[in-house]
Amino acid sequence: MTAATWAEVPKGSPFPLQNLPYGVFTPAGDTRARVGVAIGAHVLDVAAVLGDDTFAHGALNPFLAQGRARWTAVRAELTALLTDARHRAAVTPHLHPLDAVTLHLPFEVADYVDFYASEHHAANVGRMFRPGAEPLTPQWKHLPIGYHGRAGTVVASGTPVVRPCGQKKPGAAGELPGFGPSARLDIEAEVGFVVGTGSALGTPVGTDAFAEHVFGVCLVNDWSARDVQAWEYVPLGPFLAKSFATSVSPWIVPLEALEAARVTPPERAHALRPYLRETEDWGLDLRLEVRLNGQPVSRPPFSAMYWTGAQMLAHMTVNGASLRTGDLYASGTVSGPEPGERGCLMELTWGGEEPLKLADGTSRAFLEDGDEVTITATAPGADGTVIGFGEVTGKILPAVAGGRS
Repeated sequence: MTAATWAEVPKGSPFPLQNLPYGVFTPAGDTRARVGVAIGAHVLDVAAVLGDDTFAHGALNPFLAQGRARWTAVRAELTALLTDARHRAAVTPHLHPLDAVTLHLPFEVADYVDFYASEHHAANVGRMFRPGAEPLTPQWKHLPIGYHGRAGTVVASGTPVVRPCGQKKPGAAGELPGFGPSARLDIEAEVGFVVGTGSALGTPVGTDAFAEHVFGVCLVNDWSARDVQAWEYVPLGPFLAKSFATSVSPWIVPLEALEAARVTPPERAHALRPYLRETEDWGLDLRLEVRLNGQPVSRPPFSAMYWTGAQMLAHMTVNGASLRTGDLYASGTVSGPEPGERGCLMELTWGGEEPLKLADGTSRAFLEDGDEVTITATAPGADGTVIGFGEVTGKILPAVAGGRS
């Protein structure tokens, strides 16, 4: 059993001692961003309590680059400070109320890759787009499908999302493509993995090295313009339909906090190439919740994902592609087998044919201006605790007027 903390942690808090997620914050009345860990209803200034300038930055990257041994050592130091009452007087002045600080994007994103790792999501999309055919494409169960996104448009939770404009499929053969604000703006509830230590170009990273390179886990909303996507994605895949904004939660939960959440992934229906075989299970029992304008509309289970974070990492580097500190790769839409477990509006409304009924009497096929989407998640933690991930949220603003068509 882990020793109890002397810090105040309200019952049911998503940030117990067993969590200690990392973020970047600015205290009230200050302008200097620095690294903190969440504990109960407070954030602890790590640079101040450890006397280490590694954490006196507006990004986690200097700490991420130090590697697994250092990550483990700092976690142990912070746990000791928060459990030994002899440190209480010295540490307490550096605890800031969470509701009084400003949270920022927690790390500088080096590269961003988005996967398509949910069998249930991929099968639903296949049934919508290819009725009467096999829902999954032939390669789907042999490799984690993904695409490279745009690191420069990964934004902090709470950043408004401007409705994107783009080309759309022509109404008839011979017509010019349509152009204008997306009318089928969607969300994708995802889980992200944050790379700490890099790798050499030309050297693949195996599944067994997952925990040596990946620091922790966050929540991601990969906003998607489905009408733009439908016109552009053949033959090279998503581009402008995805690159306008990807929101990330402010807290990165360390892998050490998720040991109790590790589960065996779903049974594989196909034999895997050796580089994708895991020597230990890295499925994670994360339970997401999607809220639209405050109303829960979906509860996707990450434990149902076909491909694990370790397999995604191995596939991403099997060709010799290097990793860099601050790389982010996301799971793709998290969906489960039940209708209420689908992680995007395209699935929840079946392509807009079955709009969601909201409590205020309105309905939604896709997002409208002014809509706000919030994604949260929990996981089982050590000692029977619940590990929280905070939330990733974004509000839709109207498209910018005056753009050339």
